[in-house]
Amino acid sequence: MDQLVSTGWLAENAGTHGLVVLDASAHLPAANRDPVAEFAAGHIPGARFLDLPTLTDRASPVPAALPGADQFARRLANLGISASTRVVLYDDSDIRTAARAWFMFRQHGFADVAILDGGLPKWRAEGRPLEAGAPSPQGAGDWRPSDGDMIVRSKRDMLANLDTGGEQVLDARSRARFMAEEPEANPDLAGGHIPGSRNLPYKALFAADGTYLPPADLRALFEEAGIDWSRPVVTTCGSGVTAAALLFAMRLAGKTDTALYDGSWSEWGADPATPKAAG
Repeated sequence: MDQLVSTGWLAENAGTHGLVVLDASAHLPAANRDPVAEFAAGHIPGARFLDLPTLTDRASPVPAALPGADQFARRLANLGISASTRVVLYDDSDIRTAARAWFMFRQHGFADVAILDGGLPKWRAEGRPLEAGAPSPQGAGDWRPSDGDMIVRSKRDMLANLDTGGEQVLDARSRARFMAEEPEANPDLAGGHIPGSRNLPYKALFAADGTYLPPADLRALFEEAGIDWSRPVVTTCGSGVTAAALLFAMRLAGKTDTALYDGSWSEWGADPATPKAAG
């Protein structure tokens, strides 16, 4: 299974033994949306609900930190996912949360996972069927975590990188937030960006119908943003969500020497000791 699948592919393969479709929708507080209620109102037939907003490590000092391996394994077990399962993730979110879920799967060694290109909005726009009903338990799965191929960077790593310059840093936030031309929604966060970082707003990755641009076009976008394709990249954003969309797009374009700064600006911008740049 490819890491990006079309709505047509999913329509043809839905119901295939061992294929599980997961709704990975989550929303910013300002959106005033309830992903549980929206799933109950209408979802892709047979889909299960990942409940992505609750998949965070609450013991971590990092805001909305990625879940640990045991926490993630318990969630997948409750969803009935086994070692032989193939997973397709989708969302109905402006911040492309399926990419964040994809990162979690790959981080914990689950490789046979894909994102539905265009997500639920494209599925709905094509007049494909929906079903209603609240999320329900699926029974125990037997999947177990292992070391994956995703790298997570900490604030300490990012501070050290300021001195070494070993990794390029690419920020997925809007240009105005990156430049400190508009305030952060959280008043506790400073404006600006990590010194030396580049900016590629995540919305540029998508065509008008919400699908990812072709790999060659994606690579061109990254290079236009100042990324040297021969050197490693760490992605960042507001809270580690849209940074995952950048990382997934780089994977589509063939780049694998990447990492995610999970704390992102929610951590960096809240610390008065971290250096910040603007303009």
